[in-house]
Amino acid sequence: MSRRRLGPSAHGSHAAAHVRAMVWGPADFTGLPPRSLIGEGLFAGFLGAGLIVGAGVFGAWTGEPAFAAGEVGLVCALGLVLYLLLVRAGRAMVGIVAVLALGLALHTPQTAAGVVLTARGREGSVVVTSVQASEKASGARGRHFCSVEGRDGVPSTARIWRGCTQATRPGDALALVYDPKGLVPPRGVEGATGILKELRGLVGWAVGLVVACVIAVVRSFRLLHRPAASGSARPGGRSPTRARRSGTSGGGGRRFRREDGSEGPAPT
Repeated sequence: MSRRRLGPSAHGSHAAAHVRAMVWGPADFTGLPPRSLIGEGLFAGFLGAGLIVGAGVFGAWTGEPAFAAGEVGLVCALGLVLYLLLVRAGRAMVGIVAVLALGLALHTPQTAAGVVLTARGREGSVVVTSVQASEKASGARGRHFCSVEGRDGVPSTARIWRGCTQATRPGDALALVYDPKGLVPPRGVEGATGILKELRGLVGWAVGLVVACVIAVVRSFRLLHRPAASGSARPGGRSPTRARRSGTSGGGGRRFRREDGSEGPAPT
């Protein structure tokens, strides 16, 4: 019995296709991706991003430490990554989703505090006691941090950078917004604010996470049974046809199944 041997180029192309499928996902479809996979990816992305952001806002609003610190958000991000591993998405896509989900979870607590202050915060006035440039304190370059105290002379542990400029001097009055429940630290007042404006910093992370989830889920699509003929159609948006292969003789002749269950060569 003669067997057809594959050349080195065929083995190389097969290995490259296997590595590409493992890294980026098999994506075993032609044309447009199936709508069901797009919907599944959108659902996973929006659900994951919503849970991460929602957990942070809930923690800032209620003062629950695990939620406010972003720990629950990190757990939600981990759950999204595990889901993609379960559907056997490409390793590179899983890594991209993990980075975006982690970034979203780490940026959410500060944004959630701003949302709480915008929703129920009250404005007040404090007196600046000292001004420190950002080169000598933690923070972005070019910022200045003001240590403040209340009108009653009680110092505040919070340092304010919004509204604190290079021209600010000790003794100046500084407007700030604070949480009457004391669950989030106060902030300086700097222009008009709104909930949507506070959430704007998370839009890029959330949109990137949703898009990455859609691509990862769509590219995770694989055929369990390949069609017997190389020209079999696999239109996008439809489930592939699972072909049942008949046994073949050593000479390549077709075989058929008789009524009594035995097999034999097809009649010529």
